[in-house]
Amino acid sequence: MNDKQNLVPLGNISMTDRVENKLRAYFLKNAFKPGDSLPGEIEIAEKLNVSRNVVREALSRLRMLGIIESRTRRGMIMARPDILGGLERVMNPFILGQDTLEDIFELRLILEMGMAEFLFARKTEKDIEELEAIVKKQASLNEPTIEEEIKFHTKLYDMTGNETFKRFQILLQPIFNHTFNNKKKHKIHTPDHIYHDGIVKALKSGSVEDFRLAMKKHLKPYFKMTV
Repeated sequence: MNDKQNLVPLGNISMTDRVENKLRAYFLKNAFKPGDSLPGEIEIAEKLNVSRNVVREALSRLRMLGIIESRTRRGMIMARPDILGGLERVMNPFILGQDTLEDIFELRLILEMGMAEFLFARKTEKDIEELEAIVKKQASLNEPTIEEEIKFHTKLYDMTGNETFKRFQILLQPIFNHTFNNKKKHKIHTPDHIYHDGIVKALKSGSVEDFRLAMKKHLKPYFKMTV
């Protein structure tokens, strides 16, 4: 393991950061897979010529990321990390900067504009019926609620059949809530139930491009908040 294998520039980082970088590079170079056994703390410390305490701290960080784990009688092994686990810990609109909040919300807009092909490939009659029921309820309300808005978009994410995508939508929930409330605060009003109706009609009997246009129309007030 040498400095040339580091995944990020070293710069003026701590010894623990340096060891963590080297360990990740070592795992990558040796193509370790989930379940593979890893060297112990002492062996790593000797190879890197650093203290065992520094190695232990670096390994602790990797455990927190889910990259490695300890097993009884086996020691350390490579794990299968939860790629969204880290996001879950920080997805709090009150601790993220405004620029980050806007970037994350724009990411949501990009995703929803780009899901059309998957929806048309995997939609069922039952899916359309459920969307129509949501739209019908929304149409009976004086003002669209965040609950109904979430229900509609959650159904779209479910229809993609992509579990990671669906979970990512749940992670974005606090950001969505924050932005929805901000929309009301700035008195940006729009007949959302009509735009949802257009989305459903496009899914039911239109084309992929029809869906994109209907979704763009629905999301337009949010775009105005972020540009």
